[in-house]
Amino acid sequence: MHAPIRPPIPVETLLLAYRSGIFPMADKREDTEVFWVEPRERAILPLEGLHLSKSLRKVVRADRFTVTVDRVFEQVIRACAEPREDHPETWISERIVQSYIGLHRAGHAHSVECWHEGEDGTRTLVGGLYGVSFDRVFCGESMFSRVPNASKVALAWLVALLRQAGFVLLDCQFMTEHLRSMGAVEIPQREYRRRVDMAHGRPRASLGMAWRRFAEGAGYRAGEGDGLGEGAAESASPGQRIVQSLTQTS
Repeated sequence: MHAPIRPPIPVETLLLAYRSGIFPMADKREDTEVFWVEPRERAILPLEGLHLSKSLRKVVRADRFTVTVDRVFEQVIRACAEPREDHPETWISERIVQSYIGLHRAGHAHSVECWHEGEDGTRTLVGGLYGVSFDRVFCGESMFSRVPNASKVALAWLVALLRQAGFVLLDCQFMTEHLRSMGAVEIPQREYRRRVDMAHGRPRASLGMAWRRFAEGAGYRAGEGDGLGEGAAESASPGQRIVQSLTQTS
């Protein structure tokens, strides 16, 4: 017999959990139950400390992928839940998928998507990430990549967007070598909770507004932390704006 379908976790419950430093996971895809996790050591990626390698810088600057925000949230979370060679099982159950779709509809979960554009103009989703936002905190949940560098490009864009929008904390939950190579560090859970408390308040812009600044060059002014004056912003490509933003102080 199949396990009974459980309702999605309420938006208010999820937000309270994240503000308290905990988050839900499932043991496997078919689970209807979730368990709540509070890591002793928390991985964070300092927004001023992203390590952008020369090769990744070249990929971002060349606009190898078209990057969007919140275009296909459900596709991204389902792609993150797909089995992989090194991770045949997933902690993203259908109940978690539905819960975060609800959080996305409430404006507190976001996706960054990387697309490959074919010669005929069609777009194929090749990588991305999703996470939860509240106050000036973004909690990265998962990422996926179907071609080399796609998830790294999505993360580089995310950091630039968070900086532009006025966020102050990017939570990565658990440390991986992939994250460590890009500048992530571990801090005690108590210190993480302190930083969450200090990040209270609204960011100065939404991620969508920040994305438009990079994607369209709209609204740039010199001295706003992106290193681009009006004329330079208009002539630069989206990837060039991202790289200049990230390398100005890192």
